[in-house]
Amino acid sequence: MTIAIEEARSALQENEVPIGAVLVKNYKLFYRNHNRTNQLNDPLAHAEKLIIEEAIKNGEKFLQDCTLFVTVEPCLMCTGSIIWSRVGKVVFGCYDHKAGAVGSIYNALLDKNFNHNPEVISGVLADECSELMTRFFREKR
Repeated sequence: MTIAIEEARSALQENEVPIGAVLVKNYKLFYRNHNRTNQLNDPLAHAEKLIIEEAIKNGEKFLQDCTLFVTVEPCLMCTGSIIWSRVGKVVFGCYDHKAGAVGSIYNALLDKNFNHNPEVISGVLADECSELMTRFFREKR
């Protein structure tokens, strides 16, 4: 999670919403990234989605042997990407009470109607993750 926080700090420096993510496979860092919606002029360029797309582009079809660490609770779009790519475990920092889809406004990852339900761990380094988000939005106002 500390590497995901580093990515979130990079996003903050780049005037992006400070969300960072890493994908780990066999206890080794596989991919890392952060939100790039402004840089790429793409509202869908969320850290989680970028990582999953990169893994798939590099030959990984399903990610059931991987753990995705993300600083903020994934949104509905990202949870869809997590489900369809079959990420094995999702670990996130703070909740997103406005757009989170892993318990805040909906819990897509535990919805048994989908064909895949990854293990979920929440609250890891939540205070540090939350502080980055608070700082970003405070500076915007």
